[in-house]
Amino acid sequence: MTGSATSSSAVEPVRTAAPIEIPVRMVERLSAYRRQLRRWVAEGRTRIYSHELGALVGGTPAQVRRDLMTIGYTGSPARGYEATGLIERISQLLDAPTRQGVALVGVGYLGRAILNYFSKTHPDLPILAAFDVAPEKIGRVLDGCRCYAMTELEAVLGTQPVTVGIVAVPVEAAQGVADRLIQAGVRGLLNFTPTRLRVPPEVYVEDVDIAVSLEKVAFFARHGAGSDEE
Repeated sequence: MTGSATSSSAVEPVRTAAPIEIPVRMVERLSAYRRQLRRWVAEGRTRIYSHELGALVGGTPAQVRRDLMTIGYTGSPARGYEATGLIERISQLLDAPTRQGVALVGVGYLGRAILNYFSKTHPDLPILAAFDVAPEKIGRVLDGCRCYAMTELEAVLGTQPVTVGIVAVPVEAAQGVADRLIQAGVRGLLNFTPTRLRVPPEVYVEDVDIAVSLEKVAFFARHGAGSDEE
């Protein structure tokens, strides 16, 4: 899985409602922290140490402490961090103050898997509308989400609080889909196609190239784990 900020470098900060700036990679880590903290709390645990949280996300205690210091959340060497409070602080930074919706374009095998996953795990980022060209899918409710015709995209998104789009279409259709989503007000794209999308500077793109990730895993499966060094 690869990420690319078409409008941002990997170190460009993301501005938040709070008076701090968060680097892009740190946003990824905070999301991972929150996911693990929720599991921690669900198991009945109330406090967590930096070395425990670092181990859960594959990071270091020092990195955890730096990140949490940056977002203004403190713990103590003796007692660690209060887990529920930390979840709330991360949520204040990562979650939109009002409902932020997602649109999915392409309801093939990959799109259906995405719908199924998000419907169960991401209530804070609901997929409010899906779009496809296949007549047998249009008008149906799939995993709790209505599927519309591509001809309805602009009209539907004009009535929904959608700022994020997921592109899961054949590669030849990807740029056209991205252009229409952006024209409809989308400002962030999760791109599952193996093509680099051309977008305006204010639009953020995250590329997810499953083929590249699979080839990388296969390579290291043959040759042993690699190094993070370039």
